[in-house]
Amino acid sequence: MVGAGRLATNLAKAFYRKGFRIMQVYSRTEAAAQALAQQVEAEAVTSAAALQARAGLYVAALPDDVLPRLLPQLTQGREAGLWVHTAGSVGIQVWEGHVSRYGVFYPMQTFSKECEVDFTHLPIFVEGCDEECAEFLRAVASVLSRDVYTASSEQRRYLHLSAVLACNFSNYLYTLASDLLARHGLPFSALLPLIDETARKVHAVAPEAAQTGPAARGDVTTMEEHLRLLSGNPELQDLYRRMSDAIRRRQASNEQHQ
Repeated sequence: MVGAGRLATNLAKAFYRKGFRIMQVYSRTEAAAQALAQQVEAEAVTSAAALQARAGLYVAALPDDVLPRLLPQLTQGREAGLWVHTAGSVGIQVWEGHVSRYGVFYPMQTFSKECEVDFTHLPIFVEGCDEECAEFLRAVASVLSRDVYTASSEQRRYLHLSAVLACNFSNYLYTLASDLLARHGLPFSALLPLIDETARKVHAVAPEAAQTGPAARGDVTTMEEHLRLLSGNPELQDLYRRMSDAIRRRQASNEQHQ
């Protein structure tokens, strides 16, 4: 395992629980390498030169901007191994010129070290430099998850973009809602049943059909009152207005085509 961050931690533990032998955990930070290595019975290393050359699979779970910079030193002397990265927005071609066998192993989920993720139904998208590597990665992924897909680098870029919209942007809105509630002496926990039901609903109906709220129903009076309440926060007021306008335009377009 090359990396000891949030994704690497969850992935290493998932591999370990399924019986994979993890030889080493690499991190530039000794504490991080040691913490994860101890949990998966691996050797902790902090130098690229210390990486063994006989691993069957090298999983580089590194930040997107760090991966290209570290590749030369990570792969030197280990060109025969099968190398994969776990990044959604980095193409498979990043490996070209460094190793001969390579691919991508992309679990599409949000990760944290505090909450272990169940990989059973977690979608894993793989890509290989050739069909032999792709088949091997599908087999490895299938040990962890029942939902394994082959996706090109171009397809994966759109997966990553969609994930940012659905996950990262939503979480930022949760943060704004939490701040607003706190300023008025209300707990964020009051929103959790609503958040849970909204997420559950899109398992049964398309997101567009699940859209509710004042903008969706054209309730101008309520929207104007909300904008008035946000007069002391111009940035949030502008965000509310832009998103409401976008929802209204989408709703109007749908009604025209019905």
